[in-house]
Amino acid sequence: MNYFKSFSEQVQRMEPGDFEPLAMELFHYQARENTTYKAYLDARGINPVEVKAVDEIPFLPIRFFKSHKVVSGPYEGFESFYSSSGTTGQVTSRHFIWSEEYYLRHSQKIFEQVYGSLERFHVLALLPAYLERKGSSLVAMADHFIKQSGSGQSGFYLYNYDVLIDRLYHLKQLKDGKKVLLLGVTFALLDLAEQFGEDFPQMDNLIVMETGGMKGRRKEMIREEVHAVLTHAFKQRRIHSEYGMTELMSQAYSQGEGKYRLPASMRVMLRDVNDPLSWSPRKQGGVNIIDLANFHSSAFIETQDLGRFDSQGRLEILGRFDNSEIRGCNLMVN
Repeated sequence: MNYFKSFSEQVQRMEPGDFEPLAMELFHYQARENTTYKAYLDARGINPVEVKAVDEIPFLPIRFFKSHKVVSGPYEGFESFYSSSGTTGQVTSRHFIWSEEYYLRHSQKIFEQVYGSLERFHVLALLPAYLERKGSSLVAMADHFIKQSGSGQSGFYLYNYDVLIDRLYHLKQLKDGKKVLLLGVTFALLDLAEQFGEDFPQMDNLIVMETGGMKGRRKEMIREEVHAVLTHAFKQRRIHSEYGMTELMSQAYSQGEGKYRLPASMRVMLRDVNDPLSWSPRKQGGVNIIDLANFHSSAFIETQDLGRFDSQGRLEILGRFDNSEIRGCNLMVN
């Protein structure tokens, strides 16, 4: 566990040129100490000693978080875990964590690098379904943001949309110089838009941020369609987005148009959709993620998301592979 403390400190103070050396160090550590990853490398006939560059690192398919305890080091040190949401009878992912305190501090740092101090916000979290079960990393992060805001106006909302609307009108009148963050799962924001769109207050200091999430609650919609509904109903020029998942310790944020800037601890590499062991020859493909904050589990994950990079190097999530399971961040490909 001393390695985790040391490596976590390196991630927190890393400079732009540190990513690749840290990724290579972490790969060789996890190739030795993560029994699931080691078995996966063995099955593919890969000798870790022969891996000399980041683009040669094999990525662990994300489904292993459902079938295995994906941890680096002795199992005995891992008791707590975050779990993904799922429909009835569906096997969910479990991400065993070394330190919830580290996850929360890391998440706060990423958010504040994009949006500024949480003390300048009132945080309203609209997360039904996630609040109704235990073990959600999103709920843990939102709860931490609410506490760090230090605002008595911050809080969680379930299906009490009328109370949320009243709180927004109150904050509009408050004029205390703070911003208001409405952080919501996508289906709940759409429900709110349908029920209270005509009565929604016009607020210049409001940031509406969707976290993904349909889960069979509504007809699947592409991102452009979702954002068109929300911008109109909430009287906003743009809708912000958070890209994260149970299997990751880091998050990426979009300040509009679903184009994500990755934090320093993350890198995305796109694989060929027809050959998952090869890189995509285009700026579009399957999303493979390196998350250095996953030093305790697997930092190299082959997701079932489809993505592309724009001309500015921002990541856009296009949807999911056709044969993949529905998950919280699912927005179907156009």
